[in-house]
Amino acid sequence: MGFANTQLFLQLVIFHLLMLRGYSSSSSERHFVEHVALFVFGDSLFDPGNNNYINTTTDFQANFWPYGISYFDPPSGRFSDGRLIPDFIAEYAGLPIIPTYLDPRNNEFVYGANFASGGAGALVESHAGFAVDLKTQLQYLYDLEKQFRQNLGDSKTDKLLSNAVYLFSCGGNDYLSPVGNNDSILYPYTHDQYVRMVIGNISEVFKGIHEKGGRKIGIATVAPLACWPSVRAERPGNTCNEELDVITSLHNQQLSKKLVELEEELEGFKYALFDLNTEVSNRMKNPSKYGFKVGDTACCGSGPFGGIYSCGGKRGVTEFDLCDNINDYYFFDSNHNNEVANRQYAELLWNGESSVTAPYNLKELFLPQVTKESF
Repeated sequence: MGFANTQLFLQLVIFHLLMLRGYSSSSSERHFVEHVALFVFGDSLFDPGNNNYINTTTDFQANFWPYGISYFDPPSGRFSDGRLIPDFIAEYAGLPIIPTYLDPRNNEFVYGANFASGGAGALVESHAGFAVDLKTQLQYLYDLEKQFRQNLGDSKTDKLLSNAVYLFSCGGNDYLSPVGNNDSILYPYTHDQYVRMVIGNISEVFKGIHEKGGRKIGIATVAPLACWPSVRAERPGNTCNEELDVITSLHNQQLSKKLVELEEELEGFKYALFDLNTEVSNRMKNPSKYGFKVGDTACCGSGPFGGIYSCGGKRGVTEFDLCDNINDYYFFDSNHNNEVANRQYAELLWNGESSVTAPYNLKELFLPQVTKESF
């Protein structure tokens, strides 16, 4: 075993020992240095039920049957039949399920918090008034930081925030929300101008986290929205939206470049970029390779491809179709995949090869900062 491999092995051993020690005490004062916290930001791909606690419509909520049918009873508000990517990441990291920030029953966040909101975008204008935008989610972290400083003190708070991993899913709603409003979905902006605004807002949130001591970011690329069941169902001939394909590809290219720039600009900044776009596309085009039978049609919904967003009675549609075997369908509803796919994605984010998640994967980012204080 080479020196680098030996060093990594020792880090992993220490990591698991610290995890075990972290669970030996329920005291925030004692266990805060013994785990790496997880803070989650973004949209419905990561929302654990925050939208249950805001004034919105059922289009932006999932706290009713059949959502959660494979795992949660009663439904938690997750936009899937079961668990989401952050739920599995927490499991792999030895953490409990990360608490929903807006749930008033939750007040203990030393293991992290989930701020994600279904429908949220990097731009405030994306689904404004119906979701919690990304900058407001950042403000929630700032509020939590103040709470930590009151309860734990400055030194322990600094350590918690600097060791933590910050996980993001954001951007898709910034491109989906204008669809159908104009001949060009981004009018009056060029594609490049619009994407730069979205990426700019995301990077400003990264910088805000960095100012508070955060150093480790995980983020997914935007999925191939152009052929989403909900998009195709609304178009003449049920065709894919070529403009969405162009704009999401541009987003993912610019996101990758921006992360490289931030790595050079921000001291200690590290990131894991997960190629969700490619992984979703692969499952839609070749579902059987990944354990599915149907890759382009939703299990729950109505209309062509199950693409009418009516699952559970959304939009006042009381009748909707629900498939017999959820796991046969990659899509659970017309905008969201099922729990099986979420586990697959979480595994790739956690321990994926560099062709899928790079330059780090989350397992590497969760390695604690090993210092004398850790022992």
